[in-house]
Amino acid sequence: MLTKRRNEAAAIRLFTKALESNVLPEKIAIDKSGANQAGIRGVNRILARFACPISIQIYRSKYLDNVVEQSHRFIKRQVRPMLGFKPFLTAAATIDGIEVANMIRKGQFRSEVCPFRQFAQLSA
Repeated sequence: MLTKRRNEAAAIRLFTKALESNVLPEKIAIDKSGANQAGIRGVNRILARFACPISIQIYRSKYLDNVVEQSHRFIKRQVRPMLGFKPFLTAAATIDGIEVANMIRKGQFRSEVCPFRQFAQLSA
């Protein structure tokens, strides 16, 4: 998820979006980012407000989130020669296109749907 700032509000949005489509975890491994820790604490406050008996435990590790971090290497490989982005909207549009192209390449779409039509639907 691309955001202009890496702060608590952005981290809470990231974690709530991730938790909407996945099972509620018991533990989350994060790096040393204070924003991520604050975001998980914010999610725990939201869970407590809804009387959820489970709270997410934080496990801080420098290396356990490497699988997630490795997903950025395709984007970094294409963005580095461009020397980054100036406007935020340009960055968002370019990264969306790179991600969709990688999803098509990995075969993460249903086979009965034409990849171009699915690309058009996702980019709309």
